[in-house]
Amino acid sequence: MNEKPSDEIRFHLMFRSEMGERLARTVIESLRAFGGPLRDCPVWVFVLDSARVSHALPGLEGVHCSPLTLEEIYPPYAFAEKVFACAMAEEMAGPEIRSLVWLGLDCLIVNPPVLFDLSAAPGVPPVDAAFRPVHHQNVGALAHEPPDGFWQGIYRALEVGEMPHTVESFADAQVLLPYFNTHCFALSPASGLGQSWWEHFEAMASDQAFQAGPCRDEAHQVFLHQAILSTLVAKQLDWDRVRLLPPEYNYPLNLLDEMPPELRAPALNSLVNAVYEEAFPWGQIEVQEPLLSWLRERLPN
Repeated sequence: MNEKPSDEIRFHLMFRSEMGERLARTVIESLRAFGGPLRDCPVWVFVLDSARVSHALPGLEGVHCSPLTLEEIYPPYAFAEKVFACAMAEEMAGPEIRSLVWLGLDCLIVNPPVLFDLSAAPGVPPVDAAFRPVHHQNVGALAHEPPDGFWQGIYRALEVGEMPHTVESFADAQVLLPYFNTHCFALSPASGLGQSWWEHFEAMASDQAFQAGPCRDEAHQVFLHQAILSTLVAKQLDWDRVRLLPPEYNYPLNLLDEMPPELRAPALNSLVNAVYEEAFPWGQIEVQEPLLSWLRERLPN
């Protein structure tokens, strides 16, 4: 991949609280420390409390903070701000930007995440998106069964007929209709997927019949944003221009106890980026220097 930082790449993330700001600083610092050729890429940070924008993340170079104001045209909905932030980043991106990379706050970058660069490189064709499949089936649709009412509702709203593509979930090895993990991913802003994601999410979150029916429980509401984006990627992009990232990306440290032994990473240092969700699992995975000392300063027990 590219040997120097690319002006064609923007990382972006969002927070709303002091805890969110601390997590944002940690993930940005991990990019700067371990991102290799991508370590100096600009980072756009969307802050939901506009009064905090001027004070957010002081001292971090290449970080641009912007307020994010989302009018609640429907009751508060899980991950609505995330979808809106991705649409805003796409709107901000100029024609020179090739990759928009979303970073979850509970993510650590521990090796260069070069596969988030969607541009062409020697031996690597250009693509329009880069995703990991989901870790568990969860609300996903099994490929060998008819889609349930939740997925039928999404396919109908997005005007999707037969879905010819599949992915395999990481931890439980289920063959699913396209369903991607969204802790960290990359999209080409030229695809328009960010705007399309927000428009369809807004419509389906406001669809009273759908919300009272197949999307009435918490699990389906939490993962609606993920299901809509997954379906849009499969519908709007050529499948051969969707990069399915290897297991070293978005590795789920929170699921270590649930994984078969062959899926457990030998050490955190062998991964590219990892997700820890509520707490880092000290003692459950080996961490070698210099990463160990770096983490101890930022993620105490």
